[in-house]
Amino acid sequence: MQDLQHALGHFSDYVKGIWVKKRLIMVCTWILCPIGFAYVAMLPDVYRSQAVVFVDTRSVLQPLLKGLAIQTNPDQEIQTMAKTLLSRSNVETIARESDLDLTTASDQEFDNLVNGLSTDIQLRATGRDNIFTISYENRSPAMAQTVVQETLNLFVEGALGNNRRDTDTANRFLDEQIAEYESRLSEAEQRLANFKRQYNNILPLQGTFYSTLQALNNELEATRLLIKQTTQQVESLTNQLSRSKGTGDSFGVSNQSDSVLRTRYDERIKTLEERLDDLQLRFTDQHPDVVEAKALLANLEEARQKEINEFLSADDSDSDGVPMSDLNQELKLEISRHESSVAALTVKEQDLQRRIASLESKIDLVPQIEAESAALNRDYFITKDKYEDLLARRESADLSRRADVSAEELQFRIIEPPLQPNEPSGPYRIIYYTVVLLLSFGIGIGLAFLFSQLSPLLVRASQLNQITDYPVWGTVTHLNINEIRKTNRVRMAVFLVCSGILVMAYGLLVGAELLNIDLLQGIL
Repeated sequence: MQDLQHALGHFSDYVKGIWVKKRLIMVCTWILCPIGFAYVAMLPDVYRSQAVVFVDTRSVLQPLLKGLAIQTNPDQEIQTMAKTLLSRSNVETIARESDLDLTTASDQEFDNLVNGLSTDIQLRATGRDNIFTISYENRSPAMAQTVVQETLNLFVEGALGNNRRDTDTANRFLDEQIAEYESRLSEAEQRLANFKRQYNNILPLQGTFYSTLQALNNELEATRLLIKQTTQQVESLTNQLSRSKGTGDSFGVSNQSDSVLRTRYDERIKTLEERLDDLQLRFTDQHPDVVEAKALLANLEEARQKEINEFLSADDSDSDGVPMSDLNQELKLEISRHESSVAALTVKEQDLQRRIASLESKIDLVPQIEAESAALNRDYFITKDKYEDLLARRESADLSRRADVSAEELQFRIIEPPLQPNEPSGPYRIIYYTVVLLLSFGIGIGLAFLFSQLSPLLVRASQLNQITDYPVWGTVTHLNINEIRKTNRVRMAVFLVCSGILVMAYGLLVGAELLNIDLLQGIL
């Protein structure tokens, strides 16, 4: 509690010290207030024009074209455009379109104009609603409207133009890349064709070289085994034929040799007889098919008999002129068949050996060719895949471009067009008058406090007790106390009158501002 009383005592001393120096307050207020009031009153009027635009980014085509065409985020595009609207190039365009550049006579003045426009033009967004407000203040109402209109036009045209320019740039890039990949694909196809033409006799073996070589070796082993088996059969039949000639053959008769021997016509005759039986079941003997079949059967039997006769005439006796029996003739025929098989198998063996030798001579070349072929194919297919992917992307880009032409993704709706203002929007003179008044009194009070501390006056006995170590036993009033009080009352009246005049001037200025009365024009 004592601390509070002590603080209040100090505060009271400070206030009394300021009050003693109140003439400084009057001097400051009477110097600063008239100057400040006059400056604020002479500030030119400025007119504010604004436009409100809503950007509708919803499109019916977006869900329909999902996955078919290249789609961008329209909300992100419009936010980017809003951030870059007041770039230097755009502000220069606004200055030229609104003829503000005509008011400048040098490059420096034009730079100052552009910098001022960048600060004065205000673009505000209202969150996620895509509602933008464009405002600008100028001394000329028409110029304020013109600048806002040009800014709005640039905002609308810039958003749509950027979308089209991006599409055109993407199409040009895709066309260039497609042309490049088409050239690379043609070169890869030509290299692959030349490679196949050069190694056309080896390429079919790619991927199956070792399996083909192993299969040929297995087939060669099987052929040799079959040759060996057939040769043994020939030897066995030859021995049997030799024994038959030595002991004589009591089996079979010569007139049955025709039925014992087998010829190449037997199967055809059998098949034709079955067909003839089938035809005779369905048709008569005079039917053309029956007559034709009988004639063909007779020709085959005649050819069969001729072959048998030729064989029998060539081998109808042995070296001693002894006639051969039917069994010996059959053995002779089987030996001839097996010998023919051995000859055919020998030819096959030789061909397999040749093919194996050819493959073994290429055993070092084929893997290298396979690796080179794999590299060429890999390069070709990679280039082909990229080429086809670029073609697909160009089709998507074309579809997107046609969709943009048919229905714009960004729809601009002007909620509030820029109008030419009839009343000034500034400056805010009431606030400025208030600031001038408060600042003037604040500076005066500050000076009074400073001088009161530099040359302090004792207004209470307790102050003397605090300054010195001597005790204060009492106080004596001034002998001319009435004159002093009268003087203080006069000074107070002067201070109140002076301050009241300034406050009245402040009230008059504020009232005129509220009533929209131009006091400066009336005085002049």
